[in-house]
Amino acid sequence: MLEALLGSETRERVLLYVYTHKEAYSRELAQAFGYPVFRVQHQLARLEDGGVLYSRLVGRVRLYGLNPRNPLHRELEALLRAALRLVPDAERERLYTPRLRPVTRS
Repeated sequence: MLEALLGSETRERVLLYVYTHKEAYSRELAQAFGYPVFRVQHQLARLEDGGVLYSRLVGRVRLYGLNPRNPLHRELEALLRAALRLVPDAERERLYTPRLRPVTRS
């Protein structure tokens, strides 16, 4: 979908995940997509350097979110919203729907 525009499937998936989950950290993203952590960290750093994402430390974890100060923030959200509608339902449900409560194990 957006891979041609963004230059990377990983970058596209990271942006969609951060958009739908509001904030995410590198290990969470790597586990969700089955990517090595360094691959995700590289894309997060590029997006943060470009002003698309912000990051903040919470304890020892660096969380990333869409940068509301980016001049194209609204347009980026609209583009991601449109792209999300093109993701197959099963993939959207599995990857881009935030959990509302923690998983309980019995």
